[in-house]
Amino acid sequence: MNPEEIKSCCADAYSKDIVALLLGDSYHPGGTALTRRLADRLALTPGGRVLDVASGRGTTALLLADVYGVRADGIDYAPANTALAQGAAEAAGLAERAVFTTGDAEHLPYDDEVFDAVVSECALCTFPDKPRAAAEVARVLKPGGRLGITDVTADTDRLPPELRGLTARIACIADARPLDDYAELLAAAGLRTLTAERHDEAMIRMIDQVQARLDLLRITAPARLADAGVDLTAAPAVLDAARAAVTDGVLGYALLTAVKPHPDGPGDLPPGT
Repeated sequence: MNPEEIKSCCADAYSKDIVALLLGDSYHPGGTALTRRLADRLALTPGGRVLDVASGRGTTALLLADVYGVRADGIDYAPANTALAQGAAEAAGLAERAVFTTGDAEHLPYDDEVFDAVVSECALCTFPDKPRAAAEVARVLKPGGRLGITDVTADTDRLPPELRGLTARIACIADARPLDDYAELLAAAGLRTLTAERHDEAMIRMIDQVQARLDLLRITAPARLADAGVDLTAAPAVLDAARAAVTDGVLGYALLTAVKPHPDGPGDLPPGT
């Protein structure tokens, strides 16, 4: 499949209700607790402008707008997700501080140097052109602005057959990279890594969560799973392979922050300064 087809498949998959049922509101390991840890690492300040790349149904952007008092812009490839996120913002009384746009992470529809911080959770691993996406993030960040990502890490040479192919790519596995590779990718875009943390236990918890919810839906709503295209025969083997891969160090989850240096300084000032 070409890159645009891959993006469309990912967007279609993550706009389905069944994904929300299996993954929960945050759609990523660690949930909102890890999002808060990421936000704290970014030293967000009230009134600062933050971009959430691949914002899904808006969970992260809405949390940042509500708890940290920032102006949060979210961008997602799926129009259905954008509509749901904007509706959630209005329902929460946050429509003036959380705005969602349909668009492409590799072609961000924003001017240069307008954001104090950018976040992206469990998304960079799915982008077909990762260097282009990293360059776009660097472009829209102000000097001294920070990037925070949480993402799947993978030793792709050691992935078992069950964790390869398009389905595994949509599941944030097949095109994930080792943590050092992400740092190198950001460095090539002009971003300097500040912190890198491993949170592999969050990956195990999400796999267990998906297994439990899948088992429940298998009993209570098998037709819904079938209508959504969930392969009940293959799913247990994929989940078992993913769990074993985390245990063996092949798969994991990480939090990484980076800064866009000032042209004439170290570039490690908090956003908004």
